[in-house]
Amino acid sequence: MTDHATTAVLWGGDADPACLFTAFLETVAQRPDARAVDDGSVGVSYAELLRWARSIAVLLDEQGVAPGDPVAVTGRRGAAVVAAMLGVTLHGAVYVPLDPEYPAPRLQHMLGDSGAKVLLHEGPAAALDSASAAVEIPALGELPAPEGLLAARRPAACRPDTAFYVIYTSGSTGWPKGVAIPHSCLDNMVQWQATHSPRPDLRTAQFAPLNFDVFFQEVLGTLRGGGTVVIAPERLRRDPVGLLDWLVEERIERLFLPFVALQMLATVAGATPDLGGVRLAEVNTAGEQLVATEQIREMFRRLPGARLVNHYGQSESAMVSSHILPADPGQWPATPPIGVPLPGCELLVDPESADDPTVGELLVAGLPVSLGYLHQPELTARRFTTVPPTPHGHTRTFRTGDLVRLRDGVVRFLSRMDDDVKIRGYRVNLTEVDVHLLGRPGVGAAACVAMETAGGTRVLRAAVTADADGPPPDVAAALDRLREVLPEASVPLSITVLSDLPRTPSGKTDRDAVAELIAADVHHR
Repeated sequence: MTDHATTAVLWGGDADPACLFTAFLETVAQRPDARAVDDGSVGVSYAELLRWARSIAVLLDEQGVAPGDPVAVTGRRGAAVVAAMLGVTLHGAVYVPLDPEYPAPRLQHMLGDSGAKVLLHEGPAAALDSASAAVEIPALGELPAPEGLLAARRPAACRPDTAFYVIYTSGSTGWPKGVAIPHSCLDNMVQWQATHSPRPDLRTAQFAPLNFDVFFQEVLGTLRGGGTVVIAPERLRRDPVGLLDWLVEERIERLFLPFVALQMLATVAGATPDLGGVRLAEVNTAGEQLVATEQIREMFRRLPGARLVNHYGQSESAMVSSHILPADPGQWPATPPIGVPLPGCELLVDPESADDPTVGELLVAGLPVSLGYLHQPELTARRFTTVPPTPHGHTRTFRTGDLVRLRDGVVRFLSRMDDDVKIRGYRVNLTEVDVHLLGRPGVGAAACVAMETAGGTRVLRAAVTADADGPPPDVAAALDRLREVLPEASVPLSITVLSDLPRTPSGKTDRDAVAELIAADVHHR
C-alpha cells in the first residue's frame, strides 16, 4: 500500500459506544411491558425476553459452558432463537448461528469447525454428528420462576475485544470459513442504528436468514432502540405479493432487503393501485450494488414518508458505511454511492494508479473490523493487513477486494476487483449491463455473467425475469438497446428469460447458478 499521504482517507468521526447488553437492560427497565418480539405464534415483552435470556444463560452454566466458549444455535427464525442469542451473550459465550435451511454437510462443517460445546435448538434437533451437547431451547411458558439465580443473573463483563458471534461465509476451498465479530463492532452498529433511523423504536421486519449479518442489525438495532422485531414468515422470502400484504397487516415501519428482493417488491407495488396502508418509514438495502430502477423510484414516489438507505459492509467488517438517498427519487443516480463511514470507522483507498489516489481497493479500519478468520491464520494475515498508523491512529485494516472511488466526501462502489471481467482485452463491469437491462420494459430482474466457450473464449450472456404484471421481456429489443448504449465488448451474446434468478442464502444474486441455467438453455436450443 502507498503512503497514507498519497491515499484517499475518509473518517466517520469519534465513537464511544456503550455495551449493547447494558443498553438493552436500560431499555428493559424503561419499557418492560412493551412488545419486543412477535413471531406470529409468540409475542414477547421486553421483560419476558430478558427473563427468557437469563434462563438460557443459567442452562449454559449447567452444561459447563464457560465465557468465551462457542455455543451454536439453530431453529426457525423466531422469538426462541432471538432469546437464545441474547442468552448466549448474557452468559459471555460466543454465538454461532446455524441456518436449518442449509444442507446438512455444510452445517456439519460449521458445527465442527466452530468447536461449539453446546447446540441449542428450537424444535427437533438437527441430525448432525457432533461432540456438541444438543439442548432444546426452553419455551417461554416452561421457564422457571423468576427467583434466585435466574433473577440475579447479570451480564458477563463487557469486553469490546472479545468475540460476540462467529458467522460463516463462502470460502474458496468449497467449505465456508468462520469470521469472528467482536463486541466493539456490534456495540457500535446498534448504537448507530438507534440514532440513525427516523425513530429508534420502529416496528422492524426480521427478514434476513440466521447466517446473514443483516440479521443482527435487524434484531439488535431494534431491541437497542426499544422497537418491536416482527419475524417475517419464511414463505415470504420468495413471495413479494405476500410480503407487501404482510407489511400492511403487521404495520411494518423498517425493512432491510437485498436489492433483488427490493426490486421484486417494487415491481409488485407498481401493480398495486393503493399503497395507503404501507407504513414504511425506512427501507435499507445491502449485500450488492443498489440500482435505482424506475420501479423502485416509482414505489418511493408513492411512499413519500419512506426513505431509502444504501448500506455497505462485509462479513469481515459487518457495517461500514451508509448513504441516505434524497427525498425526491428523480434526483437518484442509477447506482447510488455506498456513502460515508459509520462513527469509529476509517476508510482508505489503496490506489490502482499513483495518477489517481481516489480509485482503488477499499480498506476498512476501526470499530467495524472483525477479529479475523477462525483457524485460518494465513488467510487472516493476507486479508487483515498491518499498515503504518493511519491519520486516526489505526494500524490494522481489512482489505475488502472492492474497487471504489472516494470523492467529494462519499464512497462509490465500482466493482468487485475479482469479478471485473475482461472480454477480448476490454474491462467490462457486469453491473453496468444489469442496470441497462433493468431499464427495459417487462424486465423484473437481471444478471449478466461471463462464461467460457468450448474453445476457451470468455463471452457475456445475460438472464432476465419477467415483470410480475407487465408485458414479457422483448429480448431482441433489449439487445438492440444494449448495442446502442454499451461498447461492443459489453453486449451479451444472448438473453435468457428465467422464471427466477437464483440467489445465495443471504439473498444476493448467485451469478454462478445463473450461468449454469443459461448454459442449459443454450444447450437445448
